[in-house]
Amino acid sequence: MASASAASRSSALAARFSSVAVLLRLEGLAVALVSAVLYAHIGANWWLFAALWLAPDLSMLGYLVSPCAGARIYNAYHNYLPPALLALAGLLLNTHNLLLPVALIWANHIGIDRALGYGLKYGEGFGVTHLGRLGKRQA
Repeated sequence: MASASAASRSSALAARFSSVAVLLRLEGLAVALVSAVLYAHIGANWWLFAALWLAPDLSMLGYLVSPCAGARIYNAYHNYLPPALLALAGLLLNTHNLLLPVALIWANHIGIDRALGYGLKYGEGFGVTHLGRLGKRQA
């Protein structure tokens, strides 16, 4: 049983630092940098940036219901599709002064999360992500 546990930890660590996970983390960093530069370029208010940056993390409240519900709600707010659609809506509806800054803040939050290794969640629990397990490696 100890060897199965060690193998599980080893595979989780390998997944966390695999070339794919590193590539996804770098992709998140790129999104974070581009979104911050675009935010500065459009001249949006940095107080708004500070006020809304943690807003997507309110989705973690879904974990109060269950790990499965928490993962679904978290993932709904931590993928790039919603901020991309919000930015597109802002541009198409000519409300880009309102919607585009929010979309860029949202994308920046997701990008930073990805760069730090906080990936999309699986229903087993908050620490089980598409980038590997979160938390300290157990001895």
